[in-house]
Amino acid sequence: MKDKWNAFVREDVVLEPTGEGRLSGLTFAVKDVFAIKGYVSGAGNPDWLRTHGPAGSTAEAIERLLKAGARMTGTTQTDEIMFSLSGQNDHYGTPINPKAPDRIPGGSSSGSAVAVSAGLVDFALGTDTGGSVRVPSAYCGIFGIRPTHGYVPIEGVIPLAQSFDTVGWMARDPEVLLEVGLALLQEEAPVEVEFQRILFPKEAWGILDPETLEVLQAFAEKLQAAADESEWLDIAPEGLSVWMRTFRTIQGLEIWSAHGEWIEREKPVFGPAIAERFQWTSTLKKSESQPQYELWAEVRKRMRELLGADSLLILPTTPGAAPHRHINGEEIEISRSNTMQLSCIAGLSGLPQVTIPVGFANGAPIGLSIIAGFRQDVKLLKWIEQRKEFWLPKPDPHP
Repeated sequence: MKDKWNAFVREDVVLEPTGEGRLSGLTFAVKDVFAIKGYVSGAGNPDWLRTHGPAGSTAEAIERLLKAGARMTGTTQTDEIMFSLSGQNDHYGTPINPKAPDRIPGGSSSGSAVAVSAGLVDFALGTDTGGSVRVPSAYCGIFGIRPTHGYVPIEGVIPLAQSFDTVGWMARDPEVLLEVGLALLQEEAPVEVEFQRILFPKEAWGILDPETLEVLQAFAEKLQAAADESEWLDIAPEGLSVWMRTFRTIQGLEIWSAHGEWIEREKPVFGPAIAERFQWTSTLKKSESQPQYELWAEVRKRMRELLGADSLLILPTTPGAAPHRHINGEEIEISRSNTMQLSCIAGLSGLPQVTIPVGFANGAPIGLSIIAGFRQDVKLLKWIEQRKEFWLPKPDPHP
């Protein structure tokens, strides 16, 4: 295996299967934030690597995959302390997006998405707090899932914001995505799967660029035509921009709680964008954030009641295709904020979301997402797997 994509941190960190099962014969990589016994996770920052020691045990999520027969074949690049959606890293370089080399791969699970997209592994583990599995999966043209919050064990994973942190995974096809889910969630898939309602949030579809809207609209129409019941509706009377700011405030408070002491003690060197974000989190005060916590509780309740066990929410994963590799400064912050208006929906709700590669816009991959109700992860994965032919993307018209 030759990594010409800068996907890996260490290709020589290998764990053999500890059992046989549904994942036998498959290989996987893990984001460099998971505990591996005897190994120091670097979290995308040299000062983190310098100030932390090797893990005493391996993360439970990895152990479950090994028991199911999979072989781990390396650790993958991540944005610094997982605090980005771009995939850019000032210390270790930006992994190359195999489907669009002139574009960013997305982050912070950038290396995992690139390793899967390039065919270096069969699947990969990442983490998703604010979109860090969903966004790089969409940008790199693969399947990715953020599961129900708390459903996959998070022990042995470096935290970012624990109220939103999840262990997610990526694959090139829905069968592998499902099989990995069954191993991690330790459930069996239902034979027949039906969801009664297909819902489309107007606000989410209203922030797409025209080229992305044209491609995704075709899938929306096909889904609507095949559904027993469908509806276009407003889910965020407050506005998705308000939801996004609510998410970022609570996330920021938890990030500084998790890492502020280390930052003040060790004074790590961050890239400019990451340094600015950490500086911002240090100014937040929980005592001034009560309205955000109240809205978070309201959104969580509202969305779980809306979807229940029989409804799906269909939305774009990102507002458009991946930005160009050299995007920086204010441009990257605008792109991040716009993207988080979509990714915060599942984040605030704590619900499972799968992104599906359905085509290209402006010469780069785009993804369509489906959010299901609380702990409907396996049912959602099976529903997507049963419709594999439906999702097959058309070739890029401008290769």
